[in-house]
Order: sequence, then C-alpha cells, then structure tokens
Amino acid sequence: MDKHLLEICAADIESVRAAAKGGADRVELCCDLAEGGLTPSAGLISESLKVTGIKINVLIRPRPGDFVYTDDEIKVMLADIIFARESGVDGIVIGALTNEGDIDILTCKRLIEAAHPLPVTFHRAFDQCRNPSIALEQIISLGCNRLLTSGQAPTAMEGTQMLSTLVNQANDRISIMAGSGVNPKNAEILLHATNVPELHASARTMVSNSVKPLNDTVSMGTNRSADYIRHVTSAELVRQLATIVHSFNS
Repeated sequence: MDKHLLEICAADIESVRAAAKGGADRVELCCDLAEGGLTPSAGLISESLKVTGIKINVLIRPRPGDFVYTDDEIKVMLADIIFARESGVDGIVIGALTNEGDIDILTCKRLIEAAHPLPVTFHRAFDQCRNPSIALEQIISLGCNRLLTSGQAPTAMEGTQMLSTLVNQANDRISIMAGSGVNPKNAEILLHATNVPELHASARTMVSNSVKPLNDTVSMGTNRSADYIRHVTSAELVRQLATIVHSFNS
C-alpha cells in the first residue's frame, strides 16, 4: 500500500503556512474555496513556493460551475499550467468532462501534456461522472497519479462504500484520495473503512477580520458576512489530522 499522506487545500498564504506548520505532506493551492476552488494567482503560487517543508500542487480550474470547457477556457488552463510548472510547483490538479458526464479524454490529454513531467491529480469533477468505474479506468489510462473524490457522495463519510470500491478497482495503479468533510473526528474511521492511502481536508476555522468595515452599509460581495469573518486553515487541526494519517505508516 502507498504511504499514507495528508493534503490540505489552501486558498491563502496564511493557510499554506499553517498546513506546513501542522505537518501536512502537501497543499492543493487554489483560491475561492466557496466555489469549490479555482486557479490561484501568480503571486500566491510564487509566495507559497517559498514555504519550506511542504509540497505545492496547483489547482487548474478557470471558473466556477461545470467542468465542460470551451476552447478559450482550455487555452487559459494550458497557460496557467505552463506558468505553474515553470514556477517550480510539485504537481498539477486538473479535471474536464464532456456534456454527457464522461471524462473529456482529449482535453485532459492536452492538460497532462502541458504539465509534464509533473505528477497530475484528477480532481472532484470525477464525482459528476455518470459511470465511476469506466471513468476511473480512463483516468488511469491518461496517466494521472492520483484521484481526489468523495466517492460520488456529498461527503467522503457518505461515500465510504464507493471509495472502498474504487481503491479495490484501482489496485495500486493510482492513488485514491478521499476528500469532502474530512476532519479529525472522522479521519481514522475513513482510513479504516476505505483503505484510501491519502486524505484531503481544508482544516479551516473561522476567524473575525482584524478590522471592521469602515462603512458597514456597503458589502464587498453577495455574502455580507464575509466582510466580517473569514476561514483559514488551522495549524492545530492540521496537526491532529496529520497525527492520525501518519500513524497508519507505522
């Protein structure tokens, strides 16, 4: 079995530092977690690479919504991959589907070729696929190193049966990483129930902004509460998760 690893999705430099401090093995770097994660900025990539002791994988997703992309969007994704690769990141995270809910083989091939020689993770677009068994074989055939999935359920805990099935089908040809709703309370249960070698979590906690808006009649977005609070990765939650995950290596 592969070494058990913990990946933290981080959308700001504070969270990247917390992930490293807490002992995570890897960060999935992104922005806008409220939308499920989008491609991070050049600045965030560059500064995150300066954080020592942790690997940085970059999510490539140009917009929220579905995973069916136009030619223009694919060009954006290719440019983002090339920038991330040339910046020195450790891996790339991709995913693209057809209108029918299958893996978009041609688009994924282009993205993987642009990422070469970096390892590639196929993200939770998989959880929208109409046939998970066929989709897994296609992802393996594409040469992806890892699949992030909740087992096609709202949370990984709800998807334990599918996750276990995917691990058995994969048979060590690809690493299955469980994500969505993973926390210190359920991490050990997930690892035992599914045999996944990797867990993916945000390990976030809510903090109040240090400065209150000077004009509280104006909101900066559709979610007014976001002007007063934000969510960042907690080094302590990461530490708890890392202790659980890494205990499976002993």
